Amino acid sequence: MLGNRTNEQWVAQYSSSHQHPVNRFCHTLGIPMIAISLPIAIGGFWMRSLWYVAGALFVVGWIFQFIGHAFEGKPPEFFSDYRFLFVGLRWWFAKIRGKA
Repeated sequence: MLGNRTNEQWVAQYSSSHQHPVNRFCHTLGIPMIAISLPIAIGGFWMRSLWYVAGALFVVGWIFQFIGHAFEGKPPEFFSDYRFLFVGLRWWFAKIRGKA
């Protein structure tokens, strides 16, 4: 699905377009918000009120992403390659471990 690049190569390219401190901060907050919204949305099938929580986390998380890219002055990587939608969370984990 992610082509013939290693995980490290994907994360390195993603990281290279996320250098501005505000962008990195926005992504550090926004990516986990988006990620956690997905299982919460599934829980919404049993508890309807979770849909609102998931929706708010998802929307606010994406707002953080786009605010960050406004500071970076570059469009998100997934505008040119949709596969970068699957790299953000891996970048976040690498950043938390001090490797991005």
